[in-house]
Amino acid sequence: MSTPATEQKPTAAPVETVTVKVDGKTISVPKTMPDPVTRKPVPTTMIQACAMAKVDVPHYCYHPKLPVAGNCRMCLVEFGTPALGPDRKPVMNPDGTPRIAKSPRPAIACATPIAPNMEIYTATPGVKQMREGVLEFLLINHPLDCPICDQAGECKLQEYSVDYGQSNSRFVEPKVHKPKRVDLGPRIVLDDERCILCSRCVRFTKDIVGDDALGFVNRGSYNTLTAYPGKPFDNNYTLNTVDLCPVGALTSKDFRFKMRVWFLKETRSICTSCGTGCNTIIGSRENVMHRYEPSENDEVNSCWKCDYGRVK
Repeated sequence: MSTPATEQKPTAAPVETVTVKVDGKTISVPKTMPDPVTRKPVPTTMIQACAMAKVDVPHYCYHPKLPVAGNCRMCLVEFGTPALGPDRKPVMNPDGTPRIAKSPRPAIACATPIAPNMEIYTATPGVKQMREGVLEFLLINHPLDCPICDQAGECKLQEYSVDYGQSNSRFVEPKVHKPKRVDLGPRIVLDDERCILCSRCVRFTKDIVGDDALGFVNRGSYNTLTAYPGKPFDNNYTLNTVDLCPVGALTSKDFRFKMRVWFLKETRSICTSCGTGCNTIIGSRENVMHRYEPSENDEVNSCWKCDYGRVK
């Protein structure tokens, strides 16, 4: 009796890589990466290449698990690509390396794909000036209420203002006032004056949850976030928008004004409300649990968590 042939497992196709340089550091990165929603391969972007090079690029609207919007402009960087001669072939330096022609315009790192031998500059005087300008615009109408804001200690606007912003404001006109303490639904409260229009919550509810319930109305300085008219913002994943919000615009009713985040002790755990086993982080103080947040695990719950598992 002949022995059956040993089954051969299909070998994975080699990953095609591209060589780029980030702030003088040469790295090889995948040419494509899975789209966060469709999982189809899409070109790797500058901000992903910078993350692989361990270089931090500040951002608000970008989130690795959401579709790219490119509307906050905080991730602007300068870059250069190989110079091309009249024959459309790369011009080489005497040492055999391609000559880099720096682009006269910056690019948003979250939406600009990389190219072979591209150079990305994230710490030039021009980039620093652009970040200062973006933050100055964001802070024009933003209320200065950090001491009473629930996001204090976790606020990206607060952190980036210290790291990349200016120490004083040139804006002397009255700030535009927007709706405050807006009851969006059974679990969410909105403060429109704090919203920086990053659209993370809008994209999450539309593209991840499939509930196109949030959107922007009005124009210019009066642009505000709102729910669909006459319909409360109520699905089983609304509290994820609080996790996604980089400022204190969206807050959860069960945690609002209950505890300062720097007093919380974070403990990794697993949600027991169902058999999925979502990875969680429990924020507690003096043996009292105050907050449940999702912990990222791409094999189980990505970085999301249902509302039922938090408020049970």
